[in-house]
Amino acid sequence: MTRDYPQISRRNALRTVAGAALTSVAGCLNDGGSSGTPGDGTTDPDSGPLTRVAVEGTTLVVELSAEANVDQINLIQPNGALFGKRDVAVGAQQVSFEIGTAYDPGEYRVVALKGEESVVETSLPIQPSLTIVEMGIGRNQPEKMWDGSSDEITEEAFVTVENQGSGPDAITKLLFIGDVPYPSDEEGTNYANNEDVSGIYDPQSDSEVSEVIVAAGDQVTMYSSRSPFAFVPGSGTSCKDEQQSGEFELILETPVEEAQLTKSYNIQYSASTEADNCEITISES
Repeated sequence: MTRDYPQISRRNALRTVAGAALTSVAGCLNDGGSSGTPGDGTTDPDSGPLTRVAVEGTTLVVELSAEANVDQINLIQPNGALFGKRDVAVGAQQVSFEIGTAYDPGEYRVVALKGEESVVETSLPIQPSLTIVEMGIGRNQPEKMWDGSSDEITEEAFVTVENQGSGPDAITKLLFIGDVPYPSDEEGTNYANNEDVSGIYDPQSDSEVSEVIVAAGDQVTMYSSRSPFAFVPGSGTSCKDEQQSGEFELILETPVEEAQLTKSYNIQYSASTEADNCEITISES
Protein backbone atom coordinates (compact mmCIF):
# COMPACT_ATOMS: atom_id res chain seq x y z
CA MET A 1 0.00 0.00 0.00
CA THR A 2 1.44 3.37 -0.98
CA ARG A 3 0.85 6.66 0.75
CA ASP A 4 1.15 9.92 -1.19
CA TYR A 5 3.76 12.13 0.47
CA PRO A 6 5.62 15.12 -0.97
CA GLN A 7 9.23 14.48 -1.90
CA ILE A 8 11.47 16.34 0.53
CA SER A 9 15.16 16.52 1.22
CA ARG A 10 16.70 14.53 4.04
CA ARG A 11 17.38 17.67 6.09
CA ASN A 12 13.80 18.88 5.70
CA ALA A 13 12.51 15.37 6.42
CA LEU A 14 14.26 15.44 9.77
CA ARG A 15 12.44 18.60 10.82
CA THR A 16 9.05 18.40 9.07
CA VAL A 17 5.89 17.71 11.06
CA ALA A 18 3.89 14.66 9.93
CA GLY A 19 0.44 13.72 11.06
CA ALA A 20 0.85 9.98 11.45
CA ALA A 21 1.90 8.01 14.52
CA LEU A 22 3.71 4.66 14.70
CA THR A 23 3.23 1.97 17.35
CA SER A 24 5.54 -1.05 17.96
CA VAL A 25 8.52 -2.43 16.06
CA ALA A 26 10.85 -5.10 17.46
CA GLY A 27 14.58 -4.52 17.50
CA CYS A 28 17.21 -2.69 19.54
CA LEU A 29 20.10 -0.36 18.89
CA ASN A 30 23.80 -0.40 19.62
CA ASP A 31 25.85 2.65 20.53
CA GLY A 32 27.09 3.10 16.96
CA GLY A 33 23.58 3.91 15.80
CA SER A 34 23.00 0.76 13.75
CA SER A 35 20.25 -1.78 14.42
CA GLY A 36 20.87 -5.29 15.67
CA THR A 37 18.47 -8.12 14.89
CA PRO A 38 19.57 -11.46 16.38
CA GLY A 39 17.30 -14.51 16.36
CA ASP A 40 14.89 -13.09 18.93
CA GLY A 41 14.64 -9.70 17.19
CA THR A 42 16.31 -7.69 19.97
CA THR A 43 19.77 -6.41 20.88
CA ASP A 44 20.93 -4.85 24.15
CA PRO A 45 23.06 -1.80 23.39
CA ASP A 46 26.07 -0.89 25.51
CA SER A 47 25.42 2.87 25.61
CA GLY A 48 24.01 5.81 23.66
CA PRO A 49 20.89 7.99 23.79
CA LEU A 50 18.70 5.30 22.15
CA THR A 51 18.60 2.17 24.27
CA ARG A 52 15.84 0.22 22.51
CA VAL A 53 13.62 0.37 19.44
CA ALA A 54 10.86 -2.25 19.39
CA VAL A 55 7.65 -3.12 17.57
CA GLU A 56 4.98 -4.04 20.08
CA GLY A 57 1.67 -4.96 18.50
CA THR A 58 1.02 -2.09 16.11
CA THR A 59 3.27 0.46 17.87
CA LEU A 60 6.89 1.46 17.35
CA VAL A 61 8.46 2.19 20.74
CA VAL A 62 11.69 4.16 21.13
CA GLU A 63 13.36 4.07 24.55
CA LEU A 64 16.03 6.59 25.58
CA SER A 65 18.68 6.57 28.26
CA ALA A 66 18.28 8.80 31.31
CA GLU A 67 21.25 10.86 30.08
CA ALA A 68 19.91 11.32 26.54
CA ASN A 69 20.39 14.92 25.37
CA VAL A 70 17.88 15.00 22.50
CA ASP A 71 14.67 16.93 21.99
CA GLN A 72 13.11 15.23 18.97
CA ILE A 73 12.74 11.72 17.45
CA ASN A 74 11.82 11.39 13.76
CA LEU A 75 10.64 8.27 11.97
CA ILE A 76 11.51 8.07 8.28
CA GLN A 77 9.70 5.75 5.86
CA PRO A 78 11.41 3.41 3.40
CA ASN A 79 10.81 5.94 0.58
CA GLY A 80 12.63 8.68 2.53
CA ALA A 81 9.50 10.63 3.52
CA LEU A 82 8.77 11.55 7.12
CA PHE A 83 6.29 9.20 8.81
CA GLY A 84 6.09 11.19 12.04
CA LYS A 85 8.00 13.03 14.72
CA ARG A 86 7.87 13.15 18.50
CA ASP A 87 9.10 15.88 20.82
CA VAL A 88 11.09 14.54 23.75
CA ALA A 89 10.19 16.24 27.02
CA VAL A 90 12.89 16.83 29.62
CA GLY A 91 13.41 13.59 31.53
CA ALA A 92 11.29 11.52 29.15
CA GLN A 93 12.68 8.08 28.38
CA GLN A 94 10.18 6.78 25.83
CA VAL A 95 8.26 7.95 22.77
CA SER A 96 6.07 5.90 20.45
CA PHE A 97 4.59 5.93 16.94
CA GLU A 98 1.36 4.17 15.93
CA ILE A 99 1.96 2.36 12.65
CA GLY A 100 -1.24 0.33 12.54
CA THR A 101 -1.64 -2.11 9.64
CA ALA A 102 -1.68 0.33 6.73
CA TYR A 103 2.03 1.16 6.63
CA ASP A 104 4.51 0.63 3.79
CA PRO A 105 6.75 -2.34 4.70
CA GLY A 106 10.51 -1.94 4.40
CA GLU A 107 13.50 -0.36 6.14
CA TYR A 108 12.59 2.47 8.54
CA ARG A 109 15.02 4.96 10.08
CA VAL A 110 14.82 6.41 13.58
CA VAL A 111 16.65 9.73 13.93
CA ALA A 112 17.34 11.48 17.24
CA LEU A 113 17.98 15.24 17.05
CA LYS A 114 19.17 18.05 19.30
CA GLY A 115 18.02 21.31 17.81
CA GLU A 116 18.80 21.10 14.08
CA GLU A 117 21.54 18.50 14.45
CA SER A 118 21.23 14.74 14.14
CA VAL A 119 22.65 13.05 17.25
CA VAL A 120 22.20 9.41 16.31
CA GLU A 121 20.39 7.45 13.61
CA THR A 122 19.46 3.79 13.31
CA SER A 123 17.42 1.65 10.93
CA LEU A 124 15.24 -1.42 11.30
CA PRO A 125 13.00 -3.49 9.02
CA ILE A 126 9.23 -3.49 9.54
CA GLN A 127 7.93 -6.30 7.37
CA PRO A 128 5.23 -8.90 8.13
CA SER A 129 5.48 -12.52 6.98
CA LEU A 130 2.24 -14.48 7.38
CA THR A 131 1.82 -18.22 6.95
CA ILE A 132 -1.24 -20.45 7.30
CA VAL A 133 -0.42 -22.99 10.00
CA GLU A 134 -3.63 -25.01 10.17
CA MET A 135 -7.20 -25.05 8.88
CA GLY A 136 -10.04 -27.35 9.92
CA ILE A 137 -13.81 -27.84 10.03
CA GLY A 138 -15.91 -27.49 13.16
CA ARG A 139 -17.84 -30.70 12.47
CA ASN A 140 -14.57 -32.68 12.47
CA GLN A 141 -12.61 -30.81 15.15
CA PRO A 142 -15.07 -29.21 17.59
CA GLU A 143 -12.33 -28.95 20.23
CA LYS A 144 -10.60 -26.35 18.03
CA MET A 145 -13.67 -24.11 17.87
CA TRP A 146 -15.11 -21.59 20.29
CA ASP A 147 -17.33 -22.71 23.16
CA GLY A 148 -20.66 -22.73 21.36
CA SER A 149 -23.47 -25.07 20.43
CA SER A 150 -22.71 -27.93 18.03
CA ASP A 151 -25.20 -26.47 15.55
CA GLU A 152 -23.19 -23.23 15.47
CA ILE A 153 -19.73 -24.68 15.03
CA THR A 154 -20.49 -27.64 12.73
CA GLU A 155 -20.81 -25.47 9.61
CA GLU A 156 -17.88 -23.15 10.39
CA ALA A 157 -14.09 -23.45 10.06
CA PHE A 158 -11.04 -22.37 12.04
CA VAL A 159 -7.82 -20.98 10.54
CA THR A 160 -4.55 -20.51 12.45
CA VAL A 161 -2.09 -17.93 11.09
CA GLU A 162 1.44 -17.11 12.24
CA ASN A 163 3.41 -13.89 11.65
CA GLN A 164 7.11 -14.73 11.36
CA GLY A 165 8.04 -11.22 10.25
CA SER A 166 9.11 -8.06 12.07
CA GLY A 167 5.97 -5.97 11.57
CA PRO A 168 2.23 -6.30 12.24
CA ASP A 169 -0.42 -7.24 9.70
CA ALA A 170 -4.13 -8.01 9.75
CA ILE A 171 -6.58 -10.42 8.14
CA THR A 172 -9.46 -8.46 6.64
CA LYS A 173 -11.27 -11.20 4.70
CA LEU A 174 -11.62 -14.98 5.03
CA LEU A 175 -12.69 -16.79 1.85
CA PHE A 176 -13.38 -20.38 0.77
CA ILE A 177 -13.48 -20.72 -3.02
CA GLY A 178 -14.11 -24.00 -4.86
CA ASP A 179 -15.73 -27.32 -4.03
CA VAL A 180 -16.93 -26.56 -0.50
CA PRO A 181 -20.62 -26.90 0.42
CA TYR A 182 -21.24 -23.15 0.66
CA PRO A 183 -18.40 -21.16 -1.01
CA SER A 184 -17.74 -17.44 -0.59
CA ASP A 185 -18.28 -16.50 -4.25
CA GLU A 186 -21.40 -16.33 -6.43
CA GLU A 187 -21.88 -20.08 -6.02
CA GLY A 188 -22.66 -19.53 -2.34
CA THR A 189 -22.67 -16.56 0.05
CA ASN A 190 -21.33 -14.21 -2.64
CA TYR A 191 -19.35 -11.86 -0.39
CA ALA A 192 -15.91 -12.28 -2.00
CA ASN A 193 -16.11 -8.87 -3.67
CA ASN A 194 -18.07 -7.13 -0.91
CA GLU A 195 -15.73 -4.77 0.96
CA ASP A 196 -18.15 -4.56 3.90
CA VAL A 197 -18.10 -8.30 4.65
CA SER A 198 -15.03 -10.00 6.17
CA GLY A 199 -16.40 -13.49 6.80
CA ILE A 200 -14.55 -13.50 10.18
CA TYR A 201 -16.37 -14.33 13.43
CA ASP A 202 -15.29 -13.04 16.84
CA PRO A 203 -16.58 -15.23 19.73
CA GLN A 204 -15.98 -12.50 22.34
CA SER A 205 -18.31 -10.01 20.68
CA ASP A 206 -20.46 -12.74 19.09
CA SER A 207 -20.35 -10.85 15.81
CA GLU A 208 -18.52 -10.52 12.52
CA VAL A 209 -15.45 -8.29 12.78
CA SER A 210 -13.72 -6.23 10.09
CA GLU A 211 -10.20 -7.51 10.86
CA VAL A 212 -8.00 -9.65 13.05
CA ILE A 213 -4.58 -8.16 13.85
CA VAL A 214 -1.57 -10.49 13.80
CA ALA A 215 1.40 -8.87 15.54
CA ALA A 216 4.98 -9.84 14.73
CA GLY A 217 5.81 -13.18 16.33
CA ASP A 218 2.18 -13.96 17.15
CA GLN A 219 0.04 -16.95 16.20
CA VAL A 220 -3.70 -16.26 15.93
CA THR A 221 -6.71 -18.53 15.36
CA MET A 222 -9.76 -17.04 13.67
CA TYR A 223 -13.15 -18.45 12.73
CA SER A 224 -15.44 -18.23 9.74
CA SER A 225 -18.81 -16.49 10.08
CA ARG A 226 -20.56 -17.39 6.81
CA SER A 227 -20.99 -21.18 7.19
CA PRO A 228 -18.74 -22.37 4.34
CA PHE A 229 -19.38 -26.00 5.32
CA ALA A 230 -23.18 -25.80 5.50
CA PHE A 231 -25.14 -27.80 2.93
CA VAL A 232 -27.51 -25.35 1.28
CA PRO A 233 -29.81 -26.57 -1.53
CA GLY A 234 -28.83 -25.08 -4.88
CA SER A 235 -25.41 -23.83 -3.72
CA GLY A 236 -21.92 -25.29 -3.86
CA THR A 237 -21.57 -29.04 -3.31
CA SER A 238 -24.26 -31.35 -1.92
CA CYS A 239 -23.98 -35.00 -0.88
CA LYS A 240 -24.72 -37.71 -3.45
CA ASP A 241 -25.17 -41.46 -3.60
CA GLU A 242 -21.54 -41.84 -4.64
CA GLN A 243 -18.29 -40.48 -3.22
CA GLN A 244 -17.12 -37.09 -4.49
CA SER A 245 -13.77 -35.31 -4.47
CA GLY A 246 -12.66 -31.82 -5.37
CA GLU A 247 -10.43 -28.90 -4.40
CA PHE A 248 -10.86 -25.52 -2.78
CA GLU A 249 -8.72 -22.51 -1.94
CA LEU A 250 -8.48 -20.82 1.43
CA ILE A 251 -7.83 -17.12 0.79
CA LEU A 252 -6.89 -14.51 3.40
CA GLU A 253 -6.73 -10.84 2.43
CA THR A 254 -4.31 -8.51 4.22
CA PRO A 255 -3.91 -4.69 4.12
CA VAL A 256 -0.09 -4.49 4.24
CA GLU A 257 1.00 -4.57 0.60
CA GLU A 258 -2.67 -5.34 -0.21
CA ALA A 259 -1.70 -9.01 -0.50
CA GLN A 260 -3.55 -12.33 -0.48
CA LEU A 261 -2.43 -15.38 1.45
CA THR A 262 -3.69 -18.59 -0.19
CA LYS A 263 -3.53 -22.34 0.41
CA SER A 264 -5.08 -25.18 -1.60
CA TYR A 265 -6.87 -28.18 -0.10
CA ASN A 266 -8.32 -31.45 -1.32
CA ILE A 267 -11.86 -32.23 -0.16
CA GLN A 268 -13.71 -35.55 -0.17
CA TYR A 269 -17.39 -36.31 0.46
CA SER A 270 -18.57 -39.75 1.49
CA ALA A 271 -21.58 -41.34 -0.21
CA SER A 272 -24.94 -40.45 1.33
CA THR A 273 -28.59 -40.83 0.47
CA GLU A 274 -29.25 -37.41 2.01
CA ALA A 275 -28.02 -34.16 0.47
CA ASP A 276 -26.68 -32.85 3.81
CA ASN A 277 -25.52 -35.95 5.65
CA CYS A 278 -22.20 -37.05 4.15
CA GLU A 279 -18.85 -36.98 5.89
CA ILE A 280 -16.28 -34.38 4.79
CA THR A 281 -12.52 -34.96 4.80
CA ILE A 282 -9.96 -32.30 3.87
CA SER A 283 -6.19 -32.45 3.31
CA GLU A 284 -3.53 -30.10 1.99
CA SER A 285 -2.99 -30.27 -1.77
